[in-house]
Amino acid sequence: MSFASETKNELARNMPEKKCCMLAEIAGFIRVAGSVSLAGMGRFKIILTTDNPAIARHYKKMLKDYFGIDPATSIGQGEGIAKRKKYIITIGPEELSEQILRETGILMIREGMNYITDGIYDGIIRTKCCRKSYLRGAFMGAGRLTDPEKSYQFEIVSASRETANDIRRLINSFVDLKAGTSERKNQYVTYVKDSGQILDILAIMGAHSQYFAFEDIRLTKEMRNEANRRANCDQANIDKAVAAAEKQIAAIKKIGPENMDDKLSEVAKLRLANPDASLAELGEMLNPPLKKAGVNSRLAKIIKLAEA
Repeated sequence: MSFASETKNELARNMPEKKCCMLAEIAGFIRVAGSVSLAGMGRFKIILTTDNPAIARHYKKMLKDYFGIDPATSIGQGEGIAKRKKYIITIGPEELSEQILRETGILMIREGMNYITDGIYDGIIRTKCCRKSYLRGAFMGAGRLTDPEKSYQFEIVSASRETANDIRRLINSFVDLKAGTSERKNQYVTYVKDSGQILDILAIMGAHSQYFAFEDIRLTKEMRNEANRRANCDQANIDKAVAAAEKQIAAIKKIGPENMDDKLSEVAKLRLANPDASLAELGEMLNPPLKKAGVNSRLAKIIKLAEA
């Protein structure tokens, strides 16, 4: 099971305690996972679709708890290569479809005419708890979350630019969160790529188990990357030291230790006898011992003499 599916399954096990939050979550889900059609005589039908059975059960129960209805649920065949099953919740006029659309801010009246809105109705996300619930509903309806082992990406897909922009503003209303939007194959995506911000979103939505799972993976990756950086740095230092020693030995052989003064000759002989030793180690072999900077200075003089 994917990380996103596990996250949605965890969220589907939690029911909002407050009625206002319940309505906000229903509104978020309907906005991104629902479609509205006419059912004759000016009445409406709502179709909610998901490929996750836990989510279908969650919203069926929530609709029953909030509106007192028991909408029909059916199973359809999905599209594409995978052809995953689709769980379809149908809400007809007899199940208060118009009332649901009005309470969620999706159906409005202008100049005496009904019209379907696009975006988020501000009246349903006035409080912080309702904003959290709306985000949770939108994520369960059309959210994506990449496996943190591979990369960091949180997304909610919308059918319109206005909805995507409103979801971006909703996410950005929380402290330290910064979402962006993009268009992709006639769809509009609201996204967050920063791992720390994705962690915050998981906490905001109430996916606490997945929060800790995500954090464990992130910390493990950071430790692994740090170890790799250190190993690469150590290897680079080794390569640099080897190249420097080879240059020193070539200069010593060109001049000959016997053609140097006593101080340079002493260091030169030690370098020839200990090609893999560090400068600090060479310094400890001298009598009296010499610091690393002093050894480096003498070897630099030998190289300069060889180049003259």
